[in-house]
Amino acid sequence: MAKLTVAKLMTLEAYAKARDTIRADVMVHKKDRNIALGDHVTLIFEDEQTIRYQVQEMLRAEKVFEEAGIQDELDAYNPLIPDGSNWKATMMIEYEDVEERRRMLTQLLGIEDRVWVRVAGFARVYAIADEDLERATEHKTSAVHFLRFELSDEMSRALKQGTLFSMGVDHPNYQATLDPVPPAARTSLLRDLQR
Repeated sequence: MAKLTVAKLMTLEAYAKARDTIRADVMVHKKDRNIALGDHVTLIFEDEQTIRYQVQEMLRAEKVFEEAGIQDELDAYNPLIPDGSNWKATMMIEYEDVEERRRMLTQLLGIEDRVWVRVAGFARVYAIADEDLERATEHKTSAVHFLRFELSDEMSRALKQGTLFSMGVDHPNYQATLDPVPPAARTSLLRDLQR
């Protein structure tokens, strides 16, 4: 997938005029790319459209219009766009109650390394987590992680030929499996694979 460039972004003024329509389109697009694994873990699979929206929103919120500042945002967000051989996701650990969340983040240390996808007929592929910076401490994990699932050429070919796949988490204190991934999500995620 092509990375974002300054030329692919709207000016702040143009974005302000189109924002409501763009937001509605992105929310529809994200619906098939948000995958719940159990009650407390959600994977939001990113692509060029979701990241462009996030960058435009950051530029708007911070009122950034100079090219150097825009490039800084692009440098921060472009690594979240799939490269054609992988899926990239933002993982959210969500507990409504603050105390429960605090307690669970200590019990879920290392969960980001125990999230997997499995193409039928192949071994599980575990996420490569937080390549940009470490988000966990020795005592607790973060509520947000960035994951990459690197797929082999054989897996990509099998998926494009109709093979189903599943996802899950196999942490000692949190287990969840989605088998198979629903058709709409599968269709959306297959667009990320360029091989």
